Amino acid sequence: MLFYHFSEDPNIEVFHPIDGKVWAIDEEHAVNYYFPRDCPRIIFSKSEHMTEDDLSRFFGHTSANTIIAVESRWFEVIRHATLYKYTFHEEGFELLDETAGYYISSKTIEPINVEPMQNLLDHIVQKGVELRITPNLYPLRDAIMASSIDDFSIIRFRNARNNILKPTDKEEFE
Repeated sequence: MLFYHFSEDPNIEVFHPIDGKVWAIDEEHAVNYYFPRDCPRIIFSKSEHMTEDDLSRFFGHTSANTIIAVESRWFEVIRHATLYKYTFHEEGFELLDETAGYYISSKTIEPINVEPMQNLLDHIVQKGVELRITPNLYPLRDAIMASSIDDFSIIRFRNARNNILKPTDKEEFE
């Protein structure tokens, strides 16, 4: 099994533990990180624990098993970003969270390969997920939190558009 780390930095030769951890992601969940680091996103997937109502409500109009939602103001940033996919052997890593696909190591890790990733939207679509572009992530986050969806991840939400702003409001990136 191989694990991955995605970065906008092309020059990482060695990964040193930060707060005692080197983080990696498995292949199944790697698509969740095909985004610039600070891009807020919500990822949710079908699961056997969902009610029929929630399955219909959230997945009724798609054949995808996983949906990733990002804010429209990030579209151009994603479109023009280049990421670097660092690949690791599984040795030295232990499972932290199976649902999220997180693995950690307390040791310094050297990647076995690094490759640039451009055209991130193409990479995302090729993984068979549905990519949704929305002006504001708050309504979706609130709906998921009130639902029976138990397979979800909310990443970098602190960078999401303020919930009180209207989609027409101008907001600069921080």
